[in-house]
Amino acid sequence: MTFLANHPERADVSAQLRRNIVLRRLREEAFAELEPLLAVVDYRKGDVLLTQGAHEMEQYFVIEGVLKRVVSNPEGKEMILRFAREDDMDTSYAAWKLRTPAPYSIRAVTKARVAKMPLPQWAGFLDTHPDLKDDFEYEVMFLMSEVMAHTITLHLLDAPGRVHRFVRKHPELAERVPKKELASYLNLSAETLSRLKHAGKI
Repeated sequence: MTFLANHPERADVSAQLRRNIVLRRLREEAFAELEPLLAVVDYRKGDVLLTQGAHEMEQYFVIEGVLKRVVSNPEGKEMILRFAREDDMDTSYAAWKLRTPAPYSIRAVTKARVAKMPLPQWAGFLDTHPDLKDDFEYEVMFLMSEVMAHTITLHLLDAPGRVHRFVRKHPELAERVPKKELASYLNLSAETLSRLKHAGKI
């Protein structure tokens, strides 16, 4: 783990972060304040960034790769709630604000590079930058509504419909997410997803 201000690829990583959906409107001086607070971490496929039930939480900005939110029941059955790729972010900000444990895990779907910081520190930074706080909290609400829409979709659409919706809304992820992960997200078997693809229905 290396802080961005001291990272050997600081210029490139900073440029990538400046395209992030939350950070892209930050002014130069505000971004300069943020750099020493952000740790840049490289994760392997399958690495866990956040464990469901944790009380210590962080804010994540995806620089490279794909992450997923996953919720598990006591029997170990898992449901993927969403994916996050480059220029996106993930967080458990709502749970942190409510002082409840993390309601899901966050894991690396692929090899990934992420900038992160503890949520209390991120919240303190937001308090000093009201415009950023507004943008960020809007994005948090948007992500929550996306997760809800996805959950409803699993109940209302048939298998081809679920796949078509994903390809339409996330064409950049359709070929990047491993088929097993995509099938799980769409509540399909890997065999059904493969059959739909070979039949030309996706």
